[in-house]
Amino acid sequence: MTIPLFDIKTPLAPLQATIIKRVTEVIESGRFIFGPEVEGFEHELAEYVGTRDAIGVGNGTEALMIAARALGVGPGDEVVVPSFTFYASAEAIAAIGARPVFCDIDKDTRNVTPDSVRPALSAKTKAIVAVDLCGVPAEVPAIRKEFGLPVIEDAAQALGASLDGQRAGALGDIGAISFFPSKNLGAFGDGGAITTDDPELAEKVRALRFHGSRNKESFEYIGYNSRLDAIQAAILRIELAHLDEWCSGRKAAYAAYLKAGLAEYVGVCTPPQGSDPAWYLCMNTHPQADAVIAKLKAAGVSARSYYRKPLHVQPAMAPYVNAGPQPPLPVTDELAATNLVVPISPVLTEAQATEVVAALAAN
Repeated sequence: MTIPLFDIKTPLAPLQATIIKRVTEVIESGRFIFGPEVEGFEHELAEYVGTRDAIGVGNGTEALMIAARALGVGPGDEVVVPSFTFYASAEAIAAIGARPVFCDIDKDTRNVTPDSVRPALSAKTKAIVAVDLCGVPAEVPAIRKEFGLPVIEDAAQALGASLDGQRAGALGDIGAISFFPSKNLGAFGDGGAITTDDPELAEKVRALRFHGSRNKESFEYIGYNSRLDAIQAAILRIELAHLDEWCSGRKAAYAAYLKAGLAEYVGVCTPPQGSDPAWYLCMNTHPQADAVIAKLKAAGVSARSYYRKPLHVQPAMAPYVNAGPQPPLPVTDELAATNLVVPISPVLTEAQATEVVAALAAN
């Protein structure tokens, strides 16, 4: 039997009856936009992350856009973004008229650091996007301290992770979270949230997500129609109570990989000191990554690469790359060519981890 890259169904199976009951209650209530389920989830998410506020929005991409807008980012501004990440991290910046300037990442952590960000800074830099790639928290506090610039923490892959005891989503000036179904906390469709300790940012986010209005009568900004709906909020409230358990399962799966000898056959991630990753992805490196992926698939192990074409070489990003100085990105280029991702989930067993490593050893 094939070992899937993501196992979404198994962790949710015990919750199915509860979820159906709660969704039925929302349908019967007739409250589909905002209302008690959304407010309840926002409160519970803020308490979980450890921020003053959490504000539900339509998806993770809009979370990034609205977060940047709330910080005052706009046309003429530059925002530093890692190139080795999902397209939305930069797309959200370009979509509001600012220029994404791409920075490199650290080879060991696969995340931005003060040293990787520094060459991309200029007098026009308005903010920095720090992505918690693969569920490993980026060194956001060090970046904030070093440069004194607002940091948007793209925590889409890292809900449940922490750094020095502080949860992902609470490390930056403002955080953006995705509830895409495959994420550590996944909705039954699209959904997202923005987290912050700054009450002024929170109020601006609330206005921007609803057409730029605070009261449905006066419209202060050109905003968005970006709302987390009540059915998704109801589902996420149920799941949130199990997130730490699921993250513990992911950590156990990663530990099983290391115990089975994963690091003997591929280059593994080295999380920053003080971090407790949530392991959304188990991303490794190998000089013949594509050949290894093909052999793993032949052995019944789902495997793939991510971000083979990093953002600084994507066609839509060419105008921004060419608009001004762009530092070289050697680590990004190397990792893009050599990464391979193997299965990980809250329910990946030690036997499955051993089977994956055995398949790697056979290569």
